[in-house]
Amino acid sequence: MGAFKAYDIRGVYNKDFNKEDVYKIGFFLPKLLKANKVLVGRDVRTSSPEIFKALTDGITDSGADVYDMGISTTPMVYYFTAQHKFDASVQITASHNPKDHNGLKISRSNALPVGYDTGLKELEERVKNDKIELAEVKGKIIPHQVKEEYIQFLKKYTKDISNLNITIDCSNGMAALLVRDIWGDSVSYLYDELDGTFPNHEPNPLEEENVEDLKKIVLNNKSDIGVIFDGDADRVMFVDEKGKFIHPDLMIAVLADYFLIEKQEKGWVIQDIRTSKSVSEHIESLGSKTFMWRVGRAFAALKLREIDGIFGGELAGHYYFRDFFYSDSGMLAAILILNILSKAKKRGKTLSQLISDIDKYANSGELNFTIQNKTDAMEAVVNHFITNEEPTAKHDFDGYRIEFKDWWFNIRPSNTEPYLRLILEAKNQEMLVEKKTIIENIIARFQ
Repeated sequence: MGAFKAYDIRGVYNKDFNKEDVYKIGFFLPKLLKANKVLVGRDVRTSSPEIFKALTDGITDSGADVYDMGISTTPMVYYFTAQHKFDASVQITASHNPKDHNGLKISRSNALPVGYDTGLKELEERVKNDKIELAEVKGKIIPHQVKEEYIQFLKKYTKDISNLNITIDCSNGMAALLVRDIWGDSVSYLYDELDGTFPNHEPNPLEEENVEDLKKIVLNNKSDIGVIFDGDADRVMFVDEKGKFIHPDLMIAVLADYFLIEKQEKGWVIQDIRTSKSVSEHIESLGSKTFMWRVGRAFAALKLREIDGIFGGELAGHYYFRDFFYSDSGMLAAILILNILSKAKKRGKTLSQLISDIDKYANSGELNFTIQNKTDAMEAVVNHFITNEEPTAKHDFDGYRIEFKDWWFNIRPSNTEPYLRLILEAKNQEMLVEKKTIIENIIARFQ
């Protein structure tokens, strides 16, 4: 079984894992997390009902009860794990992956993520090696559909944004469960029918082709902003009024308007190792400070809690909030950013102008190289520049981030896919192209 990953359990269903594996995961999970009740939600992928049946059979056969949330976004499960004091929860989802994938996102008490280093490795070993011994008293399945409570929580953050023209692409994913309850019918919705076959585009907004329809409609509608969610609505990304996709890390700086200016909060803002220097410079100009950390909820949510940070975000479109149990919510991030843009429009500023005030560098975006010998290629790139230039900073988690006076790069192996990932940023486009060409030539020797 190849579905156990750094952050969750995920893969092609009936290839990387099957219902027998899921049953065992369900059976051993309550004991692993010392839970006598497990909260379970699921997305609308076609395999989710079968996975739900296998998972809950395993949980109840272990003697624990299942609290069934029905179909839900992943952040809904995080919220109710913490708010209703569950010691264990599972969201059945493959997030942004294609329709033939599925998976399990597992959390413990306080919605703390369970990653490979914090429980999934032990769970995998139990699934492989331990014997099933049925409990004397079988657990129960108890309905726990509390959508309205979650909507009321989100509505605490909503403001009058009637001056905005908004287009929202739900990607046929779980955001469609909530968007009309939050923003009503004044918004233009795209692909807001729940459909786990994702008939219009894959639910991954980081892939450029999946955002093309939104870009076109933003221009046709003369929208102030386009919003696009991934499949389970834990991530959100944005398109400006010109139809240009905004690098998600820049929205960390936009969110600072709410937390650091409007709310006058002080403290850490977390960012991942791929984040533009524009973000840290903007946040520091507002009197706060950034904390650079590893990519992925299994790391970011724990670190934000550890340092009691205010909020944070990632290049992948995850945004974490202390006010949301240090967890990520695409819907909450979208609410706050639309509020910020509404205020900006009243001052005569567009979204593209907000971003141009922040974004000061030429950035490559994330580039992916399919390569077998990722480690040697990565070390060759790092050694070349450390030997030939004078670094101003070096970070060696999630691969490497090496900073120089006028540019920096991050190179890292993907935790979930067969890619070597690269991002560069420089003071101008000419330098960016120069450094990118050098790195690509080095990597080519290993392909």
